[in-house]
Amino acid sequence: MEFTKELDARGLKCPLPILRCKKGLAELEPGQVLKVLATDPGSVKDFQAFCKQTGHEMLALQEPDEAMQDKVFTFHIRKRTT
Repeated sequence: MEFTKELDARGLKCPLPILRCKKGLAELEPGQVLKVLATDPGSVKDFQAFCKQTGHEMLALQEPDEAMQDKVFTFHIRKRTT
């Protein structure tokens, strides 16, 4: 999936991935896409709630394969247009 900017939040615990995401989205134009990499399992619910509350659109969520050694969650979030 295409994205405008990538944000590495691996190794960070709540609330840091959300705070970094918020800052990253602020640097984008409306409609652009931020790719976020996170290792905190709680980030799935956190990013879902964040998008619902702020109006940004989660385009994709890729959860890690159980066989993967590094458990990385990948989110693609489109900045709201209004």
